[in-house]
Amino acid sequence: MAIAKAQPGKTLLNGSNHTLIMIDHQSQMAFATKSIDPVLLRNNAALVAKAAKEFKVSTILTTVAEKSFSGPMFDEIKSTFPNETVIDRTTMNTWEDSRIADRVNAIGKDKIVLAGLWTSVCIVGPALSALDQGFEVYVIADASGDVSDEAHQRAMERMIQAGARPMTSLQYLLELQRDWARGETYNETVATAITNGGGYGLGLIYAKAMFNASEGH
Repeated sequence: MAIAKAQPGKTLLNGSNHTLIMIDHQSQMAFATKSIDPVLLRNNAALVAKAAKEFKVSTILTTVAEKSFSGPMFDEIKSTFPNETVIDRTTMNTWEDSRIADRVNAIGKDKIVLAGLWTSVCIVGPALSALDQGFEVYVIADASGDVSDEAHQRAMERMIQAGARPMTSLQYLLELQRDWARGETYNETVATAITNGGGYGLGLIYAKAMFNASEGH
């Protein structure tokens, strides 16, 4: 018989049990992205980056052909990690760049969280490769996008069928917080949700302004 215990499941994410890889959030890639509005995409990417920074997640930033074709990584990400070196690649599959493998191995986490453009190329490649090598893979679906809804959905389905776990940007933030009584990160989590959490953020503004509400009480 199963026994309930007041502890998190092993597949839940926390700040110390995974590596986040943000891939090819670049202007040229965003021009052709049609499965998600580019403003929403940038907002969600910012939310993910801020969440990772707040919870001290080991984070790898990477671009493809930054200087010659695709342009710089979104400033919403770069400004959150001003001291992080961005690895610029020629490979469409991030996982085939030995510098990425070296960073992943140096960090030493079995869980890999991916977000980037395009889902069908930039994310499918490393997701399937990491799964094949024994990593647990999570994909932040709304911080990624593709040239059409069809392309994004088929890419997500392909990864899920292989064992990847889909999630959203807001889910990522709240899963890392997970307990409103966690005071050391409460204020920053709420601030990020208010700035980048869409309708949920508006609800927080209203509740705090009208009732001085606090989730931790």
